[in-house]
Amino acid sequence: MSGEEGNRFPGELPPEKRAEDRGRNSGPARSERPEGGGARDDAQGSSPGRPERPAGSAGAEAGRSHARGAAESSAGHGSSQDHEGTAKGTPDSSGDKGDKKAGPARERREASSGAAGQAPGGGTGNGSTGRQRLAQAVWPPRVTRAQLIVALLLFVLGLGLAIQVRSTSENSSLRGARQEDLVRILDELDDRSKRLEGEKQSLERQRTELENSSDQAEEARKQTRQKARQLGVLAGTVGAEGPGIELTVTDPGGSVEADMLLDAVQELRAAGAEAIEVNNVRVVANTYFSDSSGGVSVDGHKISPPYRFQVIGKPKDLEPALNIPGGVVQTLRKEQANASVKPSEKIVVNALRSAKRPDYARSSGQ
Repeated sequence: MSGEEGNRFPGELPPEKRAEDRGRNSGPARSERPEGGGARDDAQGSSPGRPERPAGSAGAEAGRSHARGAAESSAGHGSSQDHEGTAKGTPDSSGDKGDKKAGPARERREASSGAAGQAPGGGTGNGSTGRQRLAQAVWPPRVTRAQLIVALLLFVLGLGLAIQVRSTSENSSLRGARQEDLVRILDELDDRSKRLEGEKQSLERQRTELENSSDQAEEARKQTRQKARQLGVLAGTVGAEGPGIELTVTDPGGSVEADMLLDAVQELRAAGAEAIEVNNVRVVANTYFSDSSGGVSVDGHKISPPYRFQVIGKPKDLEPALNIPGGVVQTLRKEQANASVKPSEKIVVNALRSAKRPDYARSSGQ
């Protein structure tokens, strides 16, 4: 075996055979060379000053290059098949690490996609969670000390305003009164002032007479008798007559109560009534009214409707006091009762009260 034959790879053709094959394939043109070897031969052939290799050695080198390329391609094909088989069978360590790293991210993506898919239908998405958080923030309410103090102050303020409005509405009964009624009330107040002024002047005159009289004892007895008669009228121990009014209250529905009759007495006293009698019962300073079955009791004496008041006083003062807006007559009419006022020049009050010695009060001279 020659040197060239020893350098051939197994299955490689001799140079002569390869030359013949090239001649048959390409003719007189340039011979084909393997991709890497041809470039290397061109470079070597084009370099100046280097002698050309014999044709036999060049063919042997080309054969070796071709064989190496075939072996590398076969080896690469085999390794790719092995790699594919390994990938199809069991993953390698790098694949395991990639899968491990991609696992949590894939799970998060799957969870978010699942939640987004469930939100419209099942109501378990982020919208439902937001409503639940809002409900938890609102209820149960978290009350602080400052909120309690503010609430207490607002409550006190509202209570004060309510009381003020109520008192104002109660005291504004005369706001809707007519001008004639207001003038009448003003005249009544003027008459009261004049009456009190007259009493004051009478007492001053009596004092002057006592001081200037030669017989002071006789004058004192005279004035004492006059004063006793006046006090007897007020106390109900003696009868009285004079101008006044007659008030009659009919109650067909039985709706008149004791406090309504007491209001009538108070209005008459405020208007200057000097003697009052109700159904033959004398009304004095300590008279009381109470409700009873089928009527009203006055000082323990049961009276029934119609209720008749005999009042001695100035008729021009007594009648307007009962007919003012919001007064006794209007109140009784609201209760389905009827009240009529009749002035008279002579009213007789014959009902008497026995004088009662006070248990505790004594005159300052004793």
